[in-house]
Amino acid sequence: FLCQDLGSRGVTLGSLGAVFIMLKSSLGAGLLIFPWAFEKAGGIHSAVIVEMISLVFLVSGLVILGYSCSVSGQNTYQAVVRDVCGPAIGNLCEICYVFNLFFISVAFLVIVADQLQKLCVSIYELITGLPESEMPYYWYTDQRFALFLLCLFFIFPLSVSKEISIQKYTSVLGTFAATYLTVAIIVKYHKRPVHEINLDRAFKFHHKLFPCHEACIAVYSSMENRKLSHWVFISVVSMFICLIIYSLTGVFGYLTFGKNVTPDILMSYSGGDVSMIIARLLFGISIITIYPIIVLLGRSVIQDPLLRRRHKHTAVTGSYESRMRVALTTAWVTITLLIAVFVPDISKVIGVVGGIGAFFIFIFPGNCACLLLMYFTRYLLITWGMITLFCGTYIFGQSTSIAIMQLLSEI
Repeated sequence: FLCQDLGSRGVTLGSLGAVFIMLKSSLGAGLLIFPWAFEKAGGIHSAVIVEMISLVFLVSGLVILGYSCSVSGQNTYQAVVRDVCGPAIGNLCEICYVFNLFFISVAFLVIVADQLQKLCVSIYELITGLPESEMPYYWYTDQRFALFLLCLFFIFPLSVSKEISIQKYTSVLGTFAATYLTVAIIVKYHKRPVHEINLDRAFKFHHKLFPCHEACIAVYSSMENRKLSHWVFISVVSMFICLIIYSLTGVFGYLTFGKNVTPDILMSYSGGDVSMIIARLLFGISIITIYPIIVLLGRSVIQDPLLRRRHKHTAVTGSYESRMRVALTTAWVTITLLIAVFVPDISKVIGVVGGIGAFFIFIFPGNCACLLLMYFTRYLLITWGMITLFCGTYIFGQSTSIAIMQLLSEI
């Protein structure tokens, strides 16, 4: 992830920085659920085949978006879509972009709060040897209070800044923190008792979308080398590394627990396992380092039109821009925090809105490919753009309808 300010102010990214930012935006909460997704996909072979097919669409989407960015000259996702596809699709993109990033922010805070609670319980059981049921309650040990402190002292200061070139360094931290989970799962598999192996593969497929496409244009526009061939290299390398990390996590987590694997792979291990306590801590850190970039990307969709409207009537001063940036960031962090803390079960709503992610991976890139390449009569690439567009529409419709039916069935 990277903000549009980074590209517009001459702060550039090298190849390594771009790869790490792409990795950081992809290695999110999906790592915890991937072993369970392998089990739902029907086993290792089925899941790996789906992963390889998904990899083709993921990389092609990144390449199409990079090419669209180079042609349009814009440096944000919504601006590129508006320039290439027209104002109507551009308005749809902005609405979907804000909603998607907002609920991702809520989901990440929910995950962080959940990890804080489980981390506290694990440490208590490790130190005292007592079960969770005997753990005393204090207001200052409540995960909601801890989440508030994290937002106040860590997330908000990182989110409010105008330029976030420091993300090049936090991306390295977040990537290695997430990778530790994969390494720990592999090590635990090789240390397992033989009787724990279970190779049942009789469950349906669960699809996981990668969330890095929303930020890829900002990353591309911030790079020193913006040749399309170089962007293809960055996209392939980053997605291939993601494939390896996700696959290793899914394979060894699935082989260790089989059909007994939980949606949160860390819950499948003993609460007093020190290596898994460290994995939970580092995983929480990796999520925290992603949140400020999501805020900045979502804030840009709201802030840019307001600044343009202000500029039509009077000059936009630095102090006015700063006040608006602080106000929007405060509102974003506060609202998402309140929802994450006080809404009883936001996961169902997130599941319904989560289908919007298909727009940014399939639908908008496919639309850009069809509209751009028709002028060059590259019919094969136009056909691929149409395939991408139809696949995205199908995935969005299927995932959204299933989530809505599940939500209605529980009302």
